[in-house]
Amino acid sequence: MNIHDISPSLSPKTAVFPGDTELSRDVLLDMRTGDHLTLSTLRTTVHVGSHADGANHYERAGAPIDQMPLTHYLGHCQVVEAKVTREPDGTSRPRVAMKHLAQGIASGAERVLFKTGTQPNKGEFNDDFAGLEPALIDELGSRGIITIGMDTPSVDVSDSKDLPSHAACARNRIAIIEGLVLDDVAPGMYELIALPLRLEGFDASPVRAVLREIIDG
Repeated sequence: MNIHDISPSLSPKTAVFPGDTELSRDVLLDMRTGDHLTLSTLRTTVHVGSHADGANHYERAGAPIDQMPLTHYLGHCQVVEAKVTREPDGTSRPRVAMKHLAQGIASGAERVLFKTGTQPNKGEFNDDFAGLEPALIDELGSRGIITIGMDTPSVDVSDSKDLPSHAACARNRIAIIEGLVLDDVAPGMYELIALPLRLEGFDASPVRAVLREIIDG
């Protein structure tokens, strides 16, 4: 069984959205210094690395991550490559539209992961990564898509304040997974496993996202 790990490693070097809480580890006990065990405390944003958003992250009355249906994060999905480039004016951030997709959306895909290649280094925050066009999200919603995944920090572009793509996900009841690593994953159909932690009331949770190749028969 071929499994693709599509989560970045997490360390103090992991880039987070500017102003968010970077990852740190406080070692309380350490066997290397004579303690009877090693014990440490983790501090970081819940939006670190590959993570699932709770709907309350972008919708006032939205469900927190512990109340999001687990079916969003487990099941058949399609990895789709998006061939998008920065706008000619050099300032506008790109948004993926249907015309940018190198593959059509399969009829059996309830979850779609977008491979944009616009955040190549998870250790650095580049603010010109690609987001999604709200119209594309509406189209996916009309086709029964329940989850969208991105290889970038957000479904919206970095300088967006009104977050139209998050709003499109909210009105279509589509769950969001961000920060995936899809560089070495070929477009196609897979089984997604990306379960969030049961963090009561939280607006997101880190996930260890993996893809399993589907073997016919």
